[in-house]
Amino acid sequence: MSALKVYTLANCDTCRRATAWLRARGLAFEERAIRETPPTVAELRAMRAALGGEIQRLFNTSGLEYRAQKLAEKLPALDEAAALALLAANGSLVKRPFLLGDDLALVGFHEKTWAAALCPR
Repeated sequence: MSALKVYTLANCDTCRRATAWLRARGLAFEERAIRETPPTVAELRAMRAALGGEIQRLFNTSGLEYRAQKLAEKLPALDEAAALALLAANGSLVKRPFLLGDDLALVGFHEKTWAAALCPR
């Protein structure tokens, strides 16, 4: 298994469930605070590719920051570089948890999806 990096927010219940799930399965990972250390443009690009190119799925669309910046209206007009730069500069805009490995990228915590990707039988 590749080295895992998980971007989380301390007061996010979903992030806490995801890291508890990883620990319960004995999976080693590096946890990063998403607000203080947002994913890089390269990491965001890798996640976008894993999501089939859907850049909107990288955004925390239910977050206050997303709504405050009116990104639902602005996002369709942004090119890839501008959208990724926005995310890399503001971790509050990034959907979490955000998990990356050498050959793996998962956003949001869905136990069945994570199990299939991280604990194949």
